Amino acid sequence: MIEVAMAGLSLALYGVGVVVAFGLRTVVHRRATGDSGLRRPQARPGEAAWWSQLLFGVALVGGLASPLTVLIGLVAPTVEHPLLNGAGIAVAMAGFALVVVSQTHMGASWRIGVEASERTELVTSGVFAQARNPIFTGMVAALWGLWAIAPAWPGLVAAVAMMIAVQLQVRQVEEPYLLATHGAAYRAYAARVGRFVPGLGRLQPPPARSQAQS
Repeated sequence: MIEVAMAGLSLALYGVGVVVAFGLRTVVHRRATGDSGLRRPQARPGEAAWWSQLLFGVALVGGLASPLTVLIGLVAPTVEHPLLNGAGIAVAMAGFALVVVSQTHMGASWRIGVEASERTELVTSGVFAQARNPIFTGMVAALWGLWAIAPAWPGLVAAVAMMIAVQLQVRQVEEPYLLATHGAAYRAYAARVGRFVPGLGRLQPPPARSQAQS
């Protein structure tokens, strides 16, 4: 049956994407820098960082559970259309590719999570010249693509959870950290480059310095 084949493909893409984008990337980063790049600071329940971590977990579990439950017959696809399936394959592959390319462009600055006392180089080139958070853009796109390949309700929950998680993580955790760490340099960068896609979500530019009185 076509829905079973699509669920199998969605599950395979999910597995390969997670292994390459996170497992393999962590190994490569450790070999290059001596550091895994993984950061998990403690967050109190109810804080933005806590909700972000929780929703990331929901998204990762839902992304796996959605095609798996279709495969074993626990959940039926909510929509069945070959055009939707085909678009999902393209979007999922493009999303995972964007994640990997963005991680590569970050180089030694790549991290999962934020450590407030740590200072890394501000990356503004490559894909980061088009969007400030292309890794998150790719993750959201990948989950929506996986849902479209095998559109069941757990995948929809996963995609929505990921969208909320990245908004919380970026707006409430990472942007305050980057502003505190890089100051005017980050604000100037954020004033010209969109948050997740080009042109959207730019911050106000830093105030111009007043000219000295003659």
